[in-house]
Amino acid sequence: MTQNRILKVTGGLNFRELGGYPTVDGHTVKWHKLVRTASLAGLTPVDQQLLSDYGVVADVDFRSKQERQQAPDKVPAGAQYQFLPVFPDGDQTDASAAREDLERQFSQDPQAGYQHMLEVYRHLVTLSSAQAAYREFFKVLLANDGDQSAVLFHCTAGKDRTGIGAFLILSALGVDPQVIRQDYLATNQNLKPKLDQMTRDAQDRGQSAAFIQNMTALGSVNPDYFDTALKIINTQYGGVQDYLHDVLGLTNKEVDRLKQLYLA
Repeated sequence: MTQNRILKVTGGLNFRELGGYPTVDGHTVKWHKLVRTASLAGLTPVDQQLLSDYGVVADVDFRSKQERQQAPDKVPAGAQYQFLPVFPDGDQTDASAAREDLERQFSQDPQAGYQHMLEVYRHLVTLSSAQAAYREFFKVLLANDGDQSAVLFHCTAGKDRTGIGAFLILSALGVDPQVIRQDYLATNQNLKPKLDQMTRDAQDRGQSAAFIQNMTALGSVNPDYFDTALKIINTQYGGVQDYLHDVLGLTNKEVDRLKQLYLA
């Protein structure tokens, strides 16, 4: 399911297409329209050309100001850069945190990373900055009316802020909820080499088992994280369609327009 949608980018991780996913009413998401990725800071010139040739016309960056300063995007030629920070005060996911900070926070309690990520996912759907960022994201999506012109959206690891972004647009398009969940979880497969290397490095440095467990929790996705966000959307906002309309301000007309633009 994921192999044919992974983009052959050498200077980045977790670059993938959302085309081909089925909707509950018999349509499919068009290819070359929606691309979710991790950081664009390490792109090679060949990678940038690949994304440009692929049709990327918008680069939506969900990272914080600090993350952008540390590792600016290498924006593909012809793409418009859109800075839409989900968190107002740095990277709550800790995807860009310094090792010393992580060691200080996560060396003792083996559940700390997991609990931290549950809190992150609560914030991803309730913080006003997150809601504002996703509201603007939909404006970018609605403006993307070219044939085979793609909106690329990303954060640092391409899994949490990006994962919720993917969940929201795929939900608006009527993609099967189980398919959306599978797409969210596919991140673990794509980040596995990086996580395995991180574990080996931590073991070589003599880090505690608690620290390694926490780094895995911070560096991966988990059905529990996804379900935490979903539960809040369902209980506090009345479900994802109500969330899209009432919180993100999408009108019925705009949802119809999104379906025209992104579904085959």
